[in-house]
Amino acid sequence: MQDTSAILVCAGNASRMQGLNKILLTLGKTTVAGCTMLAFQKCDRIAEIIIVARPCDHEALKKTADEQGITKLKTITEGGSTRQESVIKGLKQVSDETKLVAIHDGARPLVDPEHIENVIKDAQVFGGATLGVPVKDTIKVVNDSLITDTPYRPSLYITQTPQVFKKSIYCKAVQFALDHKLDFTDDCQLAEAIGCKVYMTKGDYTNIKITTPEDIEIAELLLKRINKENEK
Repeated sequence: MQDTSAILVCAGNASRMQGLNKILLTLGKTTVAGCTMLAFQKCDRIAEIIIVARPCDHEALKKTADEQGITKLKTITEGGSTRQESVIKGLKQVSDETKLVAIHDGARPLVDPEHIENVIKDAQVFGGATLGVPVKDTIKVVNDSLITDTPYRPSLYITQTPQVFKKSIYCKAVQFALDHKLDFTDDCQLAEAIGCKVYMTKGDYTNIKITTPEDIEIAELLLKRINKENEK
C-alpha cells in the first residue's frame, strides 16, 4: 500500500556549514540528498517524493535523483523564507489521493527505511507520529547562567524526522497557523496547536542531522558501519 507523500525539506541556507551546501555534499557513493531520497525510495508506504529546495539546487538534485534511480520523485519545488513556508509549498504539490504526509529534513540522510515505515503506521493510528530517541545526558534549564530546573530525564526525547500526519489533520493545522499568523520550526508543534496528540516512535541514534562540518565526517563513519551490517 502506497498512501504517503514524503516532503523532503532541503531549502536551508547552510548558515552553520561555513557556506557549504550540506545537501549536495558527497556521502558514500552519492550525496547527502541522494542518501535521503534512497531511504524514502526503499520504503513501501511512500507513493511519491516532493523536494523543497532553493532554485539554484534543482538541477543538481534532479541529476542526483536520476543517478540513484529515484522513480518516486514527483517534483522539486522552491522553498520559502522559513521552514514552515517551505513545507506548505511542498504540501501544495501533494497528490489528492494521499492519505498521510511525511515531512523529513533533507539533511538527515541515514534514516532507516524500516523506521520510516514504523512511524507511518503509528501516524495512521494516532493521527500524528514522529521518530525520536531518549536523551542520553542530564538536561538543565538555565536562566542568566544559573540552573533553575532539572527535567526528569526518562521523559525527555530528542525529536527527529520524519514527522508524519494524516493529511486532513496537517492541512487543518496549517490553516490554523496561517489564520493566526503563527510560524513553527517543528511540525509536531504545528499539529499540537490544534490539539493533535503526536506519538513518539522510537528510532535510533544514527538518524543524525547534518548541521555543522564535522557532522558529515560522522555520517561517513556511520554509513560505512550500516553498509557492513547490511552485507552480513
